[in-house]
Amino acid sequence: MIKIFLIYGPNLNLTGIRDKKHYGDKLFEDINKMVLEYCENNEIEITIFQSNFEGKIIDKIHEARNNANGIIINPGAYAHYSYAIRDAIEAVDIPTIDIHFSNIYNRESFRHVDVCAPVCQGLITGLGINGIFLAIKGLVDIISQ
Repeated sequence: MIKIFLIYGPNLNLTGIRDKKHYGDKLFEDINKMVLEYCENNEIEITIFQSNFEGKIIDKIHEARNNANGIIINPGAYAHYSYAIRDAIEAVDIPTIDIHFSNIYNRESFRHVDVCAPVCQGLITGLGINGIFLAIKGLVDIISQ
């Protein structure tokens, strides 16, 4: 069975509450229920993790090295400046897809740089929660090859 870690960065636990224009109105818990159901129906084991702390995110990425076939990460604001998260993704050397609910390229200029994307197999931005499901499909294809 394919095992995926879905890792969310800071403030994403407030999805559905904060800035609905960019992040949508579905609550974080409801999104994760949908993801769990999708994965169960498709025989994918998924571990969902969220933290507002950079070190905990890095620890989870390291854990994925021995416990997952791939990672989907929404690093939140850390995407724009966390070389530590970028280096952790590169170090574990397993397929990773970087996602963002909002289109980072039509927002504030500081969001236009994603330091994590260059060490990932793919980047999905601006498709809301649909990006999670596209990332799951893409990651399964990459792992299955």
